[in-house]
Amino acid sequence: MRLLRRLALACALLAGGIASAASAQTLNTVRQRGQLVCGVSQGFAGFSAPDSRGEMRGLDADYCRALAAAIFGDPARVRFVPLTAQARFAALQSGEIDVLYRNSTQTFLRDTSLGLNQGPVNFYDGQGFAVRRDANVRRVQDLNGATICVAQGTTHELNLADVFRARNMRFQPVVFERIDTMYQAFFAGRCDAMTQDSSALAGALATVAPNPADYAVLEETISKEPLGPFTRSGDEQWSKVVAWLHHALVEAEEYGVTQANAERLARESPNPTVQRLLGSSGEFGRHLGLDNRWALHAIRAVGNYGEIFERNVGQASPLKLRRGLNGLWTQGGLMYALPMR
Repeated sequence: MRLLRRLALACALLAGGIASAASAQTLNTVRQRGQLVCGVSQGFAGFSAPDSRGEMRGLDADYCRALAAAIFGDPARVRFVPLTAQARFAALQSGEIDVLYRNSTQTFLRDTSLGLNQGPVNFYDGQGFAVRRDANVRRVQDLNGATICVAQGTTHELNLADVFRARNMRFQPVVFERIDTMYQAFFAGRCDAMTQDSSALAGALATVAPNPADYAVLEETISKEPLGPFTRSGDEQWSKVVAWLHHALVEAEEYGVTQANAERLARESPNPTVQRLLGSSGEFGRHLGLDNRWALHAIRAVGNYGEIFERNVGQASPLKLRRGLNGLWTQGGLMYALPMR
């Protein structure tokens, strides 16, 4: 009996060791490679799009840099892989990328059928419509019978069909594999309207439209679009690293930790929460397999959540989006970090 118990214990320890090794697989791979491989969009202004020098910029791109900084202490150690909506999840499933930050809506089926984990929501959005101002379209109901540009492989296709069917409305979809091709078609007049996340539509009008003043995004939205990162299932440690990165960036904003003052507060702040966040006390990095100053590295690289938002999609950006639901919970929004304790 004792021998059987010893064998059972040995098997349990071995299984635990195997599970632990498997759970650290992505983090170990990233470290050995010396670079994070981050899946992003092929060009969503404000989220991930190349600037005039070819550098990837946007909210999602900053999350990629923050993750690289948390792991290596260096935000430059990231390689961006632009992906279509159709290819994004397969690229993550196959290991072509380490993490997906690509305007991806979190849904029941994506959570339960793709073999992927959904991280915390880093942007609350809704599906909207862009139209020409001279078309006299003020609400979705005015689009009955319209030709509508929509991207293939997105939740927008299903939402569009569901909502128009529920309202007994007709529409003619014009489906595109590439976002840039869809934009070209809409601004060339091929479609009466274009549907996408409202934030993406605002970015398209601000950066792609030949004359932005000729177009508008309807105030009405037809869906909930909670956007956030995706990781592979079965790699618990890596999923936790991605999740706690977001919580750290939101917590930093709530406690006034910024890109400019993070280093000083790590030395001087008497606040226990700030001390834990910035690695001045406790061993919180060790629990993630990271340096205790991982969050400090990330914040110094890109700032807190509010800074990331304002720079890329907020009032300091061409999109000039209001915080709204993406504001802190203390200011009427939904951004609420889990406690770091």
